[in-house]
Amino acid sequence: MIIVESISWLIVFIISVTIHEAAHAWAAKKGGDLTAYQGGQVSLNPIPHIKREPLGMIVFPLISSLLFGWPFGYASSPYNPYWAYEHPRKAALMATAGPISNIFIVLLCTIIIKGGILIGVFTQPYSIGFQSIVVPASGGIWTGLSVFVSMLFTLNLVMAVLNLIPLPPLDGSNIISLSSYEMQPPANTVR
Repeated sequence: MIIVESISWLIVFIISVTIHEAAHAWAAKKGGDLTAYQGGQVSLNPIPHIKREPLGMIVFPLISSLLFGWPFGYASSPYNPYWAYEHPRKAALMATAGPISNIFIVLLCTIIIKGGILIGVFTQPYSIGFQSIVVPASGGIWTGLSVFVSMLFTLNLVMAVLNLIPLPPLDGSNIISLSSYEMQPPANTVR
């Protein structure tokens, strides 16, 4: 059972991180930095993201899921640090795009959960957990879907909150420049 749960967490992690990093890359492209776009990162296909960070996208999340029951990993989208230095607000918007994508997924999961409860396929659990924000009203496919939606909700909520912390290398450290015109010269080329 632990292997099935770990693989499920890995799948949810890959989906969530791929969307998060693709959002960064898309925002950078819209802001005028084509670095991530040229690297294939403006994509919901997880393969370019996994190729860029195989340890952070596969190895660490799988091992941490097996050991601790929770995936821990990382990924990044490349960007031009000189572009970020010259356009601090656009760089801050790029940094904000990742957590916003996670919040969007949380809201989508909330709609699915509420809708499932309204139509009677989901119900509220006696005890909420990372894998049981909602439980099936009956068995079958609803069991797997309730676990998947619960995992997706939980992981994306944690990713959004964590990435808003204003400490490097988290996204929050770059979001701060939305309220500031001053920015330090480039020191790092990865997001």
